[in-house]
Amino acid sequence: MDKIEKFQLLIDNAKKIVFFGGAGVSTESGIPDFRSVDGLYNQEYDYPPEYILSHTFFNSHTEYFYKFYKNKMLPLDAKPNITHIVLSELEKKGRDITIVTQNIDGLHQLAGSKKVDELHGSIHRNYCLKCGKFYDAKFIKNSTGIPYCECGGIIKPDVVLYEEALDNNTVSHAINSIHDADLLIIAGTSLNVYPAASFIDFYRGKDIVLINKTATQKDSKATLVFYEALGDVMGKIKV
Repeated sequence: MDKIEKFQLLIDNAKKIVFFGGAGVSTESGIPDFRSVDGLYNQEYDYPPEYILSHTFFNSHTEYFYKFYKNKMLPLDAKPNITHIVLSELEKKGRDITIVTQNIDGLHQLAGSKKVDELHGSIHRNYCLKCGKFYDAKFIKNSTGIPYCECGGIIKPDVVLYEEALDNNTVSHAINSIHDADLLIIAGTSLNVYPAASFIDFYRGKDIVLINKTATQKDSKATLVFYEALGDVMGKIKV
């Protein structure tokens, strides 16, 4: 039995699956990650990207924040890839599968997945800081300069910026899902982003499948490890 067959067997026999995904899930949809050679951290701006995407910078340099954000953080033309589609199909077939994602692009929902915990928020939710009115990502993308609400308030993306805390309800649900799962699939993440990476320590199940192009700190604890492109692995799973 090869590794894909073993992976398939683990999925087929699992009662509760959690898919814990990072930036590598979305790179195959053409969305660059932050830390790769071609990632946002290696592109030149007047300020480091991690500072631009901070709570402090949003408040003090709001117009520059939005210049960067609209240019680099709103890939509204991106489409779900094979990994998003396979996960969605598993759910549609009645499998109990929860997605815990560090991504903010909404591609899991676009593919059809319903049970998605977005640890870092979503570009598709934006709220007026004054009255709380909702605006979609297209409104933000098409706005000029700082996007303002009709009430005059500044609109802020519902994404977790540096210096901001994760949403407590989202965190609690994600941790509970991981704790109760009997199969944990960790994919497309270096497991270097905290506190999100620490959530997998709540897993009490037996089997972990790890799919990443490079080694991670959890490889030794995994039942199966694939150092391959995510789509090459997930595309071979039968739903």
